[in-house]
Amino acid sequence: MNTEIKLIDSHAHIYCRDYSGDFEEMLQRAADAGVGAMVVVGTDIESSRECLELAQKHPHLYAAVGIHPHDAGRVTDACYDVIRDLALASPKVVAIGEIGLDFYRDRSPRDQQEQVFRRFLRLAAVVDKPVIIHDRDAHERVLAILREERTGRGVLHCFSGDSAMAAEAIAMGLYLSIPGTVTYPANEALRRVVAAASIDRMLVETDCPYLSPVPHRGKRNEPAYVRLAAERVAEVKGLSLADVARITTKNCRDLFGIRLWDQSFRIAYMIRNSLYLNITNRCSNRCSFCAKFEDFTVKGHNLLLEGEPSFEEVMAAVGQPAGIDEVVFCGYGEPLIRLDLLKRVATELKQRGFRIRINTDGQANLVHGRDILPELAGLVDSISVSLNAPDSDTYERICNTPFGGAGFGAVCAFISEATRYIPRVMASAVTVPGVDMDACRVLAESLGAEFRVREYAEVG
Repeated sequence: MNTEIKLIDSHAHIYCRDYSGDFEEMLQRAADAGVGAMVVVGTDIESSRECLELAQKHPHLYAAVGIHPHDAGRVTDACYDVIRDLALASPKVVAIGEIGLDFYRDRSPRDQQEQVFRRFLRLAAVVDKPVIIHDRDAHERVLAILREERTGRGVLHCFSGDSAMAAEAIAMGLYLSIPGTVTYPANEALRRVVAAASIDRMLVETDCPYLSPVPHRGKRNEPAYVRLAAERVAEVKGLSLADVARITTKNCRDLFGIRLWDQSFRIAYMIRNSLYLNITNRCSNRCSFCAKFEDFTVKGHNLLLEGEPSFEEVMAAVGQPAGIDEVVFCGYGEPLIRLDLLKRVATELKQRGFRIRINTDGQANLVHGRDILPELAGLVDSISVSLNAPDSDTYERICNTPFGGAGFGAVCAFISEATRYIPRVMASAVTVPGVDMDACRVLAESLGAEFRVREYAEVG
């Protein structure tokens, strides 16, 4: 398992003269902090050219080219041509930006800001680049223009809106970039956004040399400090720094095409302090809410298997893990389909002293044609069963079980029977619209299980 921290500072202005005295040392400090790449963002034609020059000189630097809304009043037709040519000059140019609206300083007339913003959005579509959006005190107009221009490929940098705006932006396909201001003691509003929004749509940034995080507030910011923003995001989300680094790096790959490493499938993968084992992509059901029909990624891990792993391959992927709380059989598939492999691996890991958990859809007895629960006694410490519905009709509708009416009854029986063999039994339900969570809870508890609500569209 690779636990190396690699972060991407998705928004930096390191061409500024603030770094003229220690530029190479600044880059080394960033590398020492785990920053594997950074996007250097232009704010006018001159700085956009500098961004491209830096990106061509340094392999781990990438460029964005654009004109800040402060200068919208001075943009001419020739300016668009220059930015277009820069955008097409090199594959190291990964975005158009920063562009947008600034109704706080109002250094350019608002109508001109909006006109320039629209033209740059259209230019980005022509050159097939995402956009990096500046939005200060202009939330409603920014979202309205993005909707009208049908722009859903980009990032709201230094996000400063509320949770409702975040949800709307994410629904449009945009990412949110979280700066060092998330560390400010008074900035509960941004931390509420981080808590509510999906980490799968977040980037982290410094916006250096501005917005230094705590404990460097009031001093020059630099890319190394993006780690402090990531650490605060991890704290708010209940994730590890490694989780946030991996996920936000994957998000930068998806948005900007920046690839720091091969994101091939993982048999063994970490989330928080748990080691997850992905042993099959086959599943008993075809749940309508399952994300794998669109993407096999969970918390930055690509779980699409090229082939079902053998015992030897699973154990090689596990290696010698340290500092983990439990081993969880849970990938993008139903682990109990491979019952024999699961029992063999669990036996080996149990002998090493690890706690074992299984996440399952509860259909294993139907799959195997026998009660398999006695075979898990002594091997499994806890099991989480996807109940997902309070009645058979709802279950069939949202889970598309191949077992018809027998499917729901089998799940309920599995949960109840599991309490005889496994110390901790949980029943879970995803907050699919229209599913009565209170009724699910009552049913789960009547079967002798704990109940857990899983948020819709939040995987892992």
